[in-house]
Amino acid sequence: MEPASPPTAKRRMRHALKTLHLWLGLSLGVLLSLVTLAGGVLLYEQPLLTAVHPELAGRQVPDIAALGRALDRILASDEGKSLRSITLPDDGLAAFEGGAKNGDRLYFDPTDGRLLLTRVARRDPLLILLDWHTHLLGASAGETVLGIVAFSGLLMLCSGLWLYWPGRRRALTHLRPHARPAILRWASWHRLVGVVAFPLLLVTIGTGTTMAYRGAVRTGLAQLFHEPLPSRPPKIDSAKAAVSWPALLLAAQAAAPDAAITRISLPVRAGNALSMRVRRPGEWNPTGRSTLWLDPYTVKVLGGEDATRLGQGGRLANALFPIHSGAVGGGLWRTLLAVGATLPSVMLVTGLLFWRARRRRPAATLRAG
Repeated sequence: MEPASPPTAKRRMRHALKTLHLWLGLSLGVLLSLVTLAGGVLLYEQPLLTAVHPELAGRQVPDIAALGRALDRILASDEGKSLRSITLPDDGLAAFEGGAKNGDRLYFDPTDGRLLLTRVARRDPLLILLDWHTHLLGASAGETVLGIVAFSGLLMLCSGLWLYWPGRRRALTHLRPHARPAILRWASWHRLVGVVAFPLLLVTIGTGTTMAYRGAVRTGLAQLFHEPLPSRPPKIDSAKAAVSWPALLLAAQAAAPDAAITRISLPVRAGNALSMRVRRPGEWNPTGRSTLWLDPYTVKVLGGEDATRLGQGGRLANALFPIHSGAVGGGLWRTLLAVGATLPSVMLVTGLLFWRARRRRPAATLRAG
């Protein structure tokens, strides 16, 4: 009997990819599945919130001057002094939404500024899911681990497709699902779901990975397209004058009459310009990526950034979050994202059952993949 020929480089590569695909799935697949399931729920965060707290919807949003007066009262209150940002009301959520440093969310009436609701980050189910989906409940360290998990998900996707590929002529016939034996059943379903859903999972997990590395992604795209990095708000002379929020909102609206003022960064610190987020026509992000910088004491607009005039790299960076969160594309895309959020769990279960069936039949002659 002739000795077996040594494995070729291609066979060694295939074996290495199989091992990588298997152990990434068994080790990090559970985390990836739980993160994506949480993301599927968060696609409907606002409707779920208003369903549980109907007092946050159905209110008339007053004009900009009235909003400024309510904002004056909110930010003068003890609750308002704890905020690091506040989002202005809109048709979807007719209340001011304040974000506290500890992660709590506070909601205020748009007309008189009274406190309507406090959502405690450690007890609110949706806020817990949000923290899990974005930080694995672990702040910056959790976000780092999440980035590793998301990148591993991309490796599993791409290695799985490479391992599956039977050639162009057999690509479709090779996807035929099997009922028996178990080793073929679970392998064929794992393969079918992975290949058919590959484009959707590549977009969702890929954009999610960029969220974990958003600073590096934005910098890399700026360098790739030879564009300047986003500017920072300018410094201003310190002052002890009181801040007039009605005047500031009116000045911002006059500087960007075609835009909606969406969010204000807080607190107002001496020596720093005030930063407001605005959404200009054509922007996909619900809060906009455009900014205005104002001197809060002299009520003077100092500049800002118009996201609709950015270069190709900046526009691409700004498009990643709306695509990932379903803020663009309407109900159909949101539904596809919700379906996609369940698929890593399907891949995990079918892959685990295939692995178990194969271990139970080590001498099986049937090939499953």
